[in-house]
Amino acid sequence: MAFNKGDWAASYGKEPARERRATQEESRLPWGDVGNVSYEPIRDEASLKSFIASTYQYFAASLLAGAAGAYAGMQAVATIQSFYWGLVILELGLIFGLSFARHKSYAAPMLFAFTFVTGLTLTPLLAGILKMPGGAGIVTNAFLMTSVAFGGLSLFAMSTNRDFSSMGKMLLIALIVLIVGGIVNIFMQSPLLQVAIAAVGAILFSMFILYDTQNIVRGMYDSPISAAVALYLDFFNLFVSLLQLLGIFGSSDE
Repeated sequence: MAFNKGDWAASYGKEPARERRATQEESRLPWGDVGNVSYEPIRDEASLKSFIASTYQYFAASLLAGAAGAYAGMQAVATIQSFYWGLVILELGLIFGLSFARHKSYAAPMLFAFTFVTGLTLTPLLAGILKMPGGAGIVTNAFLMTSVAFGGLSLFAMSTNRDFSSMGKMLLIALIVLIVGGIVNIFMQSPLLQVAIAAVGAILFSMFILYDTQNIVRGMYDSPISAAVALYLDFFNLFVSLLQLLGIFGSSDE
């Protein structure tokens, strides 16, 4: 679910992308990644550098797996739409499984399986956007904007003296509100509410990038797998939010 949480509903009759991330966020709670971080920070500088390097390697590989899933899904759009809810259930099962298997030898394959499935579930939104005039440009712009925002916010979180750790509870509450709004809009199908959800989602997941990145560089995660999942969800859902916004405004210009 937010995973790709949910606003796909408003435009494509699917589960809102923000809800899915929210469900994922809830599943991240055992990792101490939303709310109060419960683990002691990594004290050794060499260990922390190795941890951060591993995290970003897993994150980069996750993006590739997600892109592969989206590409595969675009080759079978009708099939993906037919089995969409089954993929959502599989996605949920994988994220919950990762929360328990993050220290196991099979954690990395589970991570890549999860991100591949998120790519598959992105298919309905991508297919809808690509059918629009200039749809490929919209997707490209959304990805570039997401990449620039993610890179800039990450660098800021790593270099600033500001402490973002207090934002955890606020972010979780905002995420829950966003999920509720997405669920409501499944039934209301309000374009204005859809815009509001996507806009708030873009801001919210930008704040999650600051929060999660700072926790990572401070060694507040107990596994590079869980840290990579946090970053992937932030990137993925920011991309979905921006893609929805650009798609909505792009369709209004037709």
